[in-house]
Amino acid sequence: MITMHAGAKKGIRGKLMTDEAWHVVYTASGMTQAKIITGRLETEGVSTRLRYEAAGTIYAITIDGLGEVKILVPAEDLDRAGAILNRSYDEEDLAWEDTEIRD
Repeated sequence: MITMHAGAKKGIRGKLMTDEAWHVVYTASGMTQAKIITGRLETEGVSTRLRYEAAGTIYAITIDGLGEVKILVPAEDLDRAGAILNRSYDEEDLAWEDTEIRD
């Protein structure tokens, strides 16, 4: 059994990481946007952490930095996470199934 000290967390790959090993990859303008972005990164295998002020989430305020959510990733994944977030998709890139809509 591993006991983690304050400021340490196990990442997706099972490595122990301290707070110093995490870097901001994106600043979201609210928790909803942050959850979408972390979902995209975690789907690609990148561990994430969120840093935010509690008042912004409680009152759903996004004014003057209040409500900002910083998305952090491990230092070794920073470049890859940036590339994932900068990737755009065309309609042809998406694997849509043809479904027939019936009334």
